[in-house]
Amino acid sequence: MSDRRSSILRLMPVLIFIAIVGFFALALRSADPSFVPSTMIGKQVPEGVFPAIDGLEKAEGKPEPGFTTRDLAKGRVSVVNYWASWCVPCIEEHPFLEKLKSESDVDIYGINYKDRTEAARRFIGRYGNPFTAVGSDKQGRAAIDWGVYGTPETFVVNGKGQIVYKHVGPISEDSLKTKLLPAIEKARVATQTSPNS
Repeated sequence: MSDRRSSILRLMPVLIFIAIVGFFALALRSADPSFVPSTMIGKQVPEGVFPAIDGLEKAEGKPEPGFTTRDLAKGRVSVVNYWASWCVPCIEEHPFLEKLKSESDVDIYGINYKDRTEAARRFIGRYGNPFTAVGSDKQGRAAIDWGVYGTPETFVVNGKGQIVYKHVGPISEDSLKTKLLPAIEKARVATQTSPNS
């Protein structure tokens, strides 16, 4: 009886380890990869200036402006998208940014992340420009303040300049319909009903 008991006791750590590994494997399989908790939700966007990309022009031949975070607190819901020309998922997501613009009637601000100027211009020239304004974060310092893990990442900002939603990874048809558009609508309703708006 004692031999059997000692065998079970020796196996116990292995069984516990297998149970823990199984739990984590199940959690990883069922988790939403676009959901990464952000400490920025509900907070003001970090102060910052995003200079224009040299030589980037709008369709009319006018220079594409950069922007500051003050542009995100003018009473209108907006979207901020971190992207880069070297980011393959950014290419996949780009048509959905165009769709987001047409379906949501929000200003979309693009932040080009750690990119070469000519590569950023080529990207916009090739895939189109869904952005109201495009700024750059060449060193990636502002991305740290925003809590960016990598590109692409997209933020919904209410009319007061507060981050209300963060999407990690490329926007897809599903995430556009089930996450971003509802988050924009919720922010729009909250902005309109807020006594300080």
